[in-house]
Amino acid sequence: MKQIRLASADGAVITVDQDIAEQSGTLRNILSDVVSSSAPIPVPNVNGAILSKVLEYCTHHRNDPQRRKPRDTVYDEPDSSEAAISRAISQMDDYDAEFCRVDQGTLFDLILAANFLDIQPLLDLVGYTVANKLKGKSVEEMRATFNVKNDFTPEEEEQARKENAWCED
Repeated sequence: MKQIRLASADGAVITVDQDIAEQSGTLRNILSDVVSSSAPIPVPNVNGAILSKVLEYCTHHRNDPQRRKPRDTVYDEPDSSEAAISRAISQMDDYDAEFCRVDQGTLFDLILAANFLDIQPLLDLVGYTVANKLKGKSVEEMRATFNVKNDFTPEEEEQARKENAWCED
């Protein structure tokens, strides 16, 4: 199997089988444009630790044909948050559940990396994980979870609650 080298944002160079890297739409497009080069492919938006974790995920799912198709041909239903959650749940295995048992910062870095690298199944998985952490929490609990400062005045907050009372049911 042909191997390629990837250079992360922090300068880490990681060697990986090409078929694993091609699970990323971004890398697949770059590789289709590059004839041959010994230079590492830059991955400027992803640090080495997160890139290694993403490649670990891709290696685990390397023989899963559903995860290897380009984004526009993978799913029959329109892409919506409900469809993405259903896909993530149906494709999740024990490995995926354990893979997502990381701290909040790592989860968000994985979301950014999956989005930048165009790895939709990984983006769905970590997005579902974050959504599941928020399920059933109050606004105050969500603010505490994400360290979001409440910059509403009491009057603005009351107005927002009235306007969005339908979603509290």
